[in-house]
Amino acid sequence: MPNIKSSKKRVLVAKSKTAQNRAAKSALKTTLKKFDAAVADGNRIEADSAYKVAVKAVDQAAAKGLIHKNNAAHKKSQLTVKLNAVEG
Repeated sequence: MPNIKSSKKRVLVAKSKTAQNRAAKSALKTTLKKFDAAVADGNRIEADSAYKVAVKAVDQAAAKGLIHKNNAAHKKSQLTVKLNAVEG
């Protein structure tokens, strides 16, 4: 544990930010899994709505710096490929 007051604060801030980032990444993964489940069911209408939510979540994660912008672009591309493969 640091002795300097500002260093002590940085430790606390880093701990809380780490928890926030972990929760946000977990929420992103959950959203992507919901989209995958909708695609697996083959329900085009449900997949469309899940796709919109997933793309928005990926964009927000990239804007917050949780994932790199190229990673976000790759994820959105793969989501689109999966959506287009659904018959409906």
